[in-house]
Amino acid sequence: MAENRIKRDSATRESKTRTRAWQRPEVLPTPTPQDGYEFHWVRVATQGQVDATNVSSKLREGWEPVRAEDHPEITMVTVENERFADNVVIGGLMLCKAPAELVQERTDYYNQQTKSQMNSVDNNLMRENDPRMPIFNERKSTVSFGRGG
Repeated sequence: MAENRIKRDSATRESKTRTRAWQRPEVLPTPTPQDGYEFHWVRVATQGQVDATNVSSKLREGWEPVRAEDHPEITMVTVENERFADNVVIGGLMLCKAPAELVQERTDYYNQQTKSQMNSVDNNLMRENDPRMPIFNERKSTVSFGRGG
């Protein structure tokens, strides 16, 4: 019986790997990362209408358009607006970048705004509190699992 066995070195894992399943391609490609920068897609147009207000507000926030020549890995089929002919624009969205510190400052700002709004809601809720029927405001979530068997 020992003679019928397959030798260990001929049976390798590589010969038994699964074929890779098809995946839907990304709608917006991911640019090659750059140290110290974050990328963001900014709406340039919607339903064929230029959205200058959105573009100008994002540029004022500190986002700067990315030039197409800086990211040749992103292939573009058409240029939708001649104003942004040198930039990466796909489906009405223009690729922009900003320094990572600026993005973190923006995130911290909005986190503080959210925290302040939640405190305001909590204070408003607790103002209606009555000692005879107290309001409990616990913001804890728990995960429970069903019983097995």
